[in-house]
Amino acid sequence: MKKEKDSLFPTFNISKYLNPGTMKKDLTSSIVVFLVALPLCLGIALASGAPLFAGLLTGVIGGIVVASFSGSQLSVSGPAAGLTVIVVNAITQLGAFETFLLAVVIAGMFQIILGLARAGTIGNYFPSSVIEGMLAAIGIILILKQIPHALGYDISYFADENTSIEKQGALEAIVTAFQNFQTGALIITLVSLVVLIFWPKLKKLSAIPAPLIVVVLGVLLAQLFSKSDYALTSEHLVQIPIVSSFGEFVGLFTFPKFSQILNPDVWTVAITIAVVASLETLLSIEAVDKIDKQKRVSPTNRELIAQGIGNSVSGLLGGLPLTSVIVRSSANVNSGGQTKLSAIFHGILLLVALLAIPSIINMIPLACLAAILLFTGYKLANILLFKKMWKHGKDQFIPFSVTVLAIVFTDLLMGVAIGMLIGVFYLLRANMRNPYFYKLENEGKQKTLKLRLSEEVSFLNKGAIRYTLTHIPQGAKVIIDGSNSKYIDRDVLEIIENFHQNAYKNKIEVDLINIKPIYQLPKLDEVVPNRNELKEVLEQ
Repeated sequence: MKKEKDSLFPTFNISKYLNPGTMKKDLTSSIVVFLVALPLCLGIALASGAPLFAGLLTGVIGGIVVASFSGSQLSVSGPAAGLTVIVVNAITQLGAFETFLLAVVIAGMFQIILGLARAGTIGNYFPSSVIEGMLAAIGIILILKQIPHALGYDISYFADENTSIEKQGALEAIVTAFQNFQTGALIITLVSLVVLIFWPKLKKLSAIPAPLIVVVLGVLLAQLFSKSDYALTSEHLVQIPIVSSFGEFVGLFTFPKFSQILNPDVWTVAITIAVVASLETLLSIEAVDKIDKQKRVSPTNRELIAQGIGNSVSGLLGGLPLTSVIVRSSANVNSGGQTKLSAIFHGILLLVALLAIPSIINMIPLACLAAILLFTGYKLANILLFKKMWKHGKDQFIPFSVTVLAIVFTDLLMGVAIGMLIGVFYLLRANMRNPYFYKLENEGKQKTLKLRLSEEVSFLNKGAIRYTLTHIPQGAKVIIDGSNSKYIDRDVLEIIENFHQNAYKNKIEVDLINIKPIYQLPKLDEVVPNRNELKEVLEQ
């Protein structure tokens, strides 16, 4: 497992990434990510009550700015659907989009402060079962929300990883879609899925990414159907703004209203965005590292700073709040992305598409993009994952399953919070059951119980130790050995002391070995090695 450098403000050394082998894969992957990100940026802007240009601008900034400062090699940032409710309410509450942009700038500054304070380490405390559940839930939501578009029911194209199926009416949309499917779109979807499944198996042609073939075929089929009963209408195609002059392009930018800097509502919205966006980013980074084939570990504090810089720039230019987003990041991984150049290229492609080829981009059927996302969703939530978690035991499977269901029926943060509660419950349950190792021996007529305490014995172990000691039969001998214990909580020591003092009443013989009267928590430098010393040792 390779740990990326944890420098908070690194310089972006482009020469490090100019490797022909990885650049080729990054470029092809960036095309796929671009094709996935394009409609999502537009849909999220629409759902947020913001100009469509704001969504595209956020995607460009997430690709170019955030990736340049980020330490993650595969994460892709952009507008996230999980923030749409916050954005809609904030714009309404603040009364103007320009005032909301000021809140986005301040939120970015808060994130930079969080990164400098090294708050990114909170991401290390999410259980693996919850992260796996989050990935599976995102896959399920992707599938559910893409089915209508795969069938040609394109009333609105709004599908990202942080949206509950109930709030967005996905189940109702699926039923309606089957009743109102568009034959041409359905044919494109089926052809696309066949290509996605079988193209990688063609060894001589597999160097060309399957999603790219899917988009090309989708455009060709849409043109072929244009004069038939299967013809697609504009609602079945990607739609981005067409800019015909530099003046029109400049006119698309909106700037924050700094005169509202003392408005307390602005600061409330800013703090809310900073906290929610940071949590979603940390969850996404953890998930992306999990599916990275090279098993690289991204520096989370540096990521918070990169996100903060991105949000500040986005707010200054008229964009939406951004986070690291798992769907685009997953598409990046699955299409062969190797380094952060893939995310940067995808941002450049979004900008080029807006300026140079909007009419060509608008020829792409949403059905073929839906097929790409359906396939991505299947990879995240395939049956093998559920079987694997089942084999790991109920302590892993139950938090995993609860996280999946909670995210699907609520939203990302609420679902993860519920999954965390269940995960912590099983963690505490396991901890309570493992405060000691015991061995029962018979020495003549007397039974001897040897309790060897664990290395760390906390107040959570009180119940198990008290239960054991109060159920020792009369006339037994008990040996409580604390030789291996570095720390024993005061509550546990009181239980042992009380048992020792009153054991004679039940004719129990007690022998305490290496049980100190008081234990001090280890100092931080005893737990966490000096970083510079550790670096020197590893580099030798």
